[in-house]
Amino acid sequence: MKRRTLFTAAGAAGVGALLRPGAAQAATYTGYAMAYFTESPTMAAASYNVHLAVSSDGLNWTPLNQNNPVADPTQGSGGLRDPFILRRQDGTFVVIATDLNGTDWAYQSQYLHVWDSADLRSFRNYRLLKVHSLATHAWAPEAVWDPARGQYAVVYSAVVGGHNVLMVSYTSDFVTATTGQVFFDPGYDAIDGNFVTVSGVNYMYYKNNTNSTLLGTRSSSFNPGSFSVYTGAIGPGRGVEAPQIVKSNTANLWHMWGDTWSPNGRFFCWQTTDVAGGSWSLLNDRSYTQPLNSKHLGITPITASELSGLLSAYGTPSWRRIKSYNFPDRYVRHANGAARIDVYPFDPYQDQLWTLVPGLADSAGVSFRSVNYPDRYLRHSNYAMVLAANDGTATFRADATFHQTAGLADTSWTSFRSHNFPDRYLRHSGYALRIDPITSSSATTDKQDATFRIGY
Repeated sequence: MKRRTLFTAAGAAGVGALLRPGAAQAATYTGYAMAYFTESPTMAAASYNVHLAVSSDGLNWTPLNQNNPVADPTQGSGGLRDPFILRRQDGTFVVIATDLNGTDWAYQSQYLHVWDSADLRSFRNYRLLKVHSLATHAWAPEAVWDPARGQYAVVYSAVVGGHNVLMVSYTSDFVTATTGQVFFDPGYDAIDGNFVTVSGVNYMYYKNNTNSTLLGTRSSSFNPGSFSVYTGAIGPGRGVEAPQIVKSNTANLWHMWGDTWSPNGRFFCWQTTDVAGGSWSLLNDRSYTQPLNSKHLGITPITASELSGLLSAYGTPSWRRIKSYNFPDRYVRHANGAARIDVYPFDPYQDQLWTLVPGLADSAGVSFRSVNYPDRYLRHSNYAMVLAANDGTATFRADATFHQTAGLADTSWTSFRSHNFPDRYLRHSGYALRIDPITSSSATTDKQDATFRIGY
């Protein structure tokens, strides 16, 4: 889709130093909340509603509510894309989103979905907000406080003059808004604007929709027409959209996320220590984990108490995902009864979901129970890992039990030692999982093959 994100950002002093005055400025932000919708390659996971995830570092995410929606649109198209969270000046939140159910690109809506929320644990005053009267869409909305106007600027994409431009409508309450006007038009199809302010300079990143790369612009104000391009094209070697920039709360780093689509959608993430310089380094997948099946993220900083409150209200997933260390774009899954690592995303997406239970042979260990085949566990058979039903024997229990150790390749990750063959570790070989002997003198590659991250 033509998607876009925007963030009223932390300045050079860190995440807590917001552009906006008042209650929002006084808070100290130590975590993050992400809004998104979900899809998967065969659309088995399609859910065009508001989903939430949280993170303490802004890189590794925990889906809330078992990755089920937390708010559902009921008006307009009855579905949404591109949800965005804005913390308002009074410290409360507003959620806005594209009025589009699924992939019906011919659907033209002049409206946005809107919810108010005090804490992201409940959503109220659901409504539609009209932002223009043109015979076109209003895609990927975001909002930023414009201090010169004393209003929120709602930025979205619409077709004007035969191509998408970024439009802006102004509002004080997200109940009514001014008629949209052109905010940024580079002369070609441009969508997905995302804003951040650093050291008094306003930056907007957007998608060049003619070649699916990201570009950065900047301005000393938020005035329409004032932003000019200052970077070269940014991309991961495939089409990318929906830039989202957020300040790290642990280091002098900024992260920029981007969403992709065909053949299989996923997020990429870059980092920089100098937004003004406009040079971004693409991170290895090892550095971050996106929420399961997430699409078009929108991130806002939150406080420690807000993070704790969200986890308490929604809970953490009952399942886990297991990422490979040396192939971090791949996750442990079962396929036709065999265990392997495959590139994310894939369907059935449930094949990568595991319930980690106390070890069947030793409660100090762990066993991997399949989520979509809950009577089946990962076990080794002739050293190959397979998915099999528990036959109740002592041999099965031992074969299906592993002991977690510090990662053989990275002690901040995890390795799994076989219970009944304690010289052997779970590892991948040719992407298939098996158990093999690994010692401190084993090859580096063998240690990497046997190292994993347990996450969501």
